[in-house]
Amino acid sequence: MARVTILGFVIFFHFSVISDAQWKRHIIDDSSRGADGVRVEDVNGDGYLDLTTGWEEGGVVRVTLNPGPAAVRQRWPSVTVGEVASPEDAVFVDLDRDGAVDVVSCCEGSNRSVFIHWAPREREQYLEAQAWTTAYFPATRKEQSWMFASALDVDGMNGVDLVIGSKGSDASVGWLQAPKTPRVMTDWKFYPLYDAGWIMTIAPHDLDGDGDMDIVLSDRTGRAAGVKWLEHPGPAVAAEGGRWKEHEIGSKGKEVMFLKVADLDGDGLEDVICTNRNGHMDWFRRRAGGKVAWENHAFELPFGLPLGKSLAVGDIDLDGRVDVVSTNRGSEPAKCVAWQTWEGSPADRKWKENDIGGIEGAKFDLIELIDLDKDGDLDVVTCEEVAGLGVIWYENPSREP
Repeated sequence: MARVTILGFVIFFHFSVISDAQWKRHIIDDSSRGADGVRVEDVNGDGYLDLTTGWEEGGVVRVTLNPGPAAVRQRWPSVTVGEVASPEDAVFVDLDRDGAVDVVSCCEGSNRSVFIHWAPREREQYLEAQAWTTAYFPATRKEQSWMFASALDVDGMNGVDLVIGSKGSDASVGWLQAPKTPRVMTDWKFYPLYDAGWIMTIAPHDLDGDGDMDIVLSDRTGRAAGVKWLEHPGPAVAAEGGRWKEHEIGSKGKEVMFLKVADLDGDGLEDVICTNRNGHMDWFRRRAGGKVAWENHAFELPFGLPLGKSLAVGDIDLDGRVDVVSTNRGSEPAKCVAWQTWEGSPADRKWKENDIGGIEGAKFDLIELIDLDKDGDLDVVTCEEVAGLGVIWYENPSREP
């Protein structure tokens, strides 16, 4: 921030080429209906992050391959890896350890099952739909309205397991234990960990620093609504299917949405930031010391919007300090995709707000910050579910000449 004195008045301003105007929007994939989330991984080893998305209304799960910076403003090469009703989430994971990255999808509605979409072992067939095969996990079949999945080696045996969460009267967070032969679907066992209301996020993270991955989660509804973490009991205990100790983080009783684990204030400790449908975001600042403890702060959603959805944390304007990008909902038309930066302190209630997406689109979802055009700044990748924008990215103008 710079300071200039003119006629006795002190004026503060940022050296930044970003203005409060919407960024250029580029279509990645708009081939189906109801794009509901983006998850990333470099699945072909070319150094560029690829995307997978469940298209809820279209009933398909798709993968889009990043073509690299020269072609990134065009529609990306893509493939439908499976057709399943009401996919709510899709995530990359090489579940059978064959070197080809598969996709796991979670389905709600009348489907109420978790599926695996097996990738072809031959790399040149990755974009051939007929080379993919789909199977379901019998332990999940018609059991719950599944909403979110994360890959995590829980027990140290047989490779990666799956932590999954759901919504509804019978909702839970639990894990699917990988068997010796992952393609034998009947051998996957489900162990419940937590009784839920409506799971929005499952984020593996070693909060207590003991070497195993705990689970940070946001639960949207019900008696347990709020942000909390489940303490991993160690591989040997976990392998026996025992429950994990539950710890409150904050937002108790609020309708929380997605969360991120990130160091918001630059003190070297990773905090938890969560959107909710109460007009603000909650920042749970990690306190120093060996004990896992938090200070609770809140700041308003951008442009007075009442309903938060998702967020990401990164240095958007290249000033050396992280900012917050969010997707939100309001009375249409509304500026639903925005970024915010704090000026005095991140504990301030009001942050400076900046438009990204304009007023086009109404229901956005998960956000990823990736330098897609390799110009040195972070672009915004997200998806939009009801206005037909599909999977899109917004081009950060920080590096524009």
